[in-house]
Amino acid sequence: METVTISNTDTATGRKVHEIEMPNFGLGVYLMGEPGECKAAVKHALENGYRLIDTAMAYGNEDEVGQAIRESGIERKEIFVVTKLRQPHANSHEETLERCQQSLENLGLDYMDLYLVHAPPKELAARAPVWTGMEECLSKGWTRSIGVSNYGAHHLDAMVSYASLMPSVNQIEINPWLQRSALRAAISGIGAVPMAYSPLARGHKVEDPELGKIAKFLGCTPAQAAIKWCIDSGSITIPKSSNPSRIEENLGSLELDLSGTEDAFASLEESYVSGWDPTSEK
Repeated sequence: METVTISNTDTATGRKVHEIEMPNFGLGVYLMGEPGECKAAVKHALENGYRLIDTAMAYGNEDEVGQAIRESGIERKEIFVVTKLRQPHANSHEETLERCQQSLENLGLDYMDLYLVHAPPKELAARAPVWTGMEECLSKGWTRSIGVSNYGAHHLDAMVSYASLMPSVNQIEINPWLQRSALRAAISGIGAVPMAYSPLARGHKVEDPELGKIAKFLGCTPAQAAIKWCIDSGSITIPKSSNPSRIEENLGSLELDLSGTEDAFASLEESYVSGWDPTSEK
């Protein structure tokens, strides 16, 4: 599994700090609400070579992620765990610390690898104290890195005024139909790495005939082509599936070479948002 280096940039010095390696591909576990569904998916993914698991307190399955990790027999340090501070919980410095501890208890882990603010706090006045809380979670060793999710370029710009450390990652929806080149450039501009959720537009676009043509040319499935496009765009990519065969199929995307499909993928762009999109909010 290939990795990328992520780090938090010190706003005072411009230095990259807390540099760590993160797999560029993993399993998302959103909407795995049936008892045992998430645990089984994570165990199957780990058995097949996945080493990045992306969960969130909002998903209600942090406990099953932790159980699967413990039962996998794989050393904790070999698995990269991401979870998130819920937007309704992003209210203050103190609550940020409390919710981080709650996530660690749910996971049954001593630390997480990456902690994200799930979306910009609704209250503008809460954004600075929530982020200083994230910075304290990092300094306490509860997480190895801190980042954000669903932040637009204007949200990232505003962080410069209150952050001691800039985010290492911004997790947003990215796929061939929502390519977000400007936002990806803004993320890179603060020293962060984009992380792509919904690489298949929540399944809405997997039957796209143009994607089908690309997949036929490459000799792969449409899902594999879309996932590899996200990875090749420079984004850490986390397709969600609890289906064992799909988990394996998605992993196969890593072997693809997309040479010769650049123009075809570029033509798929249509600014199609398949779900929630706080990046455009105030």
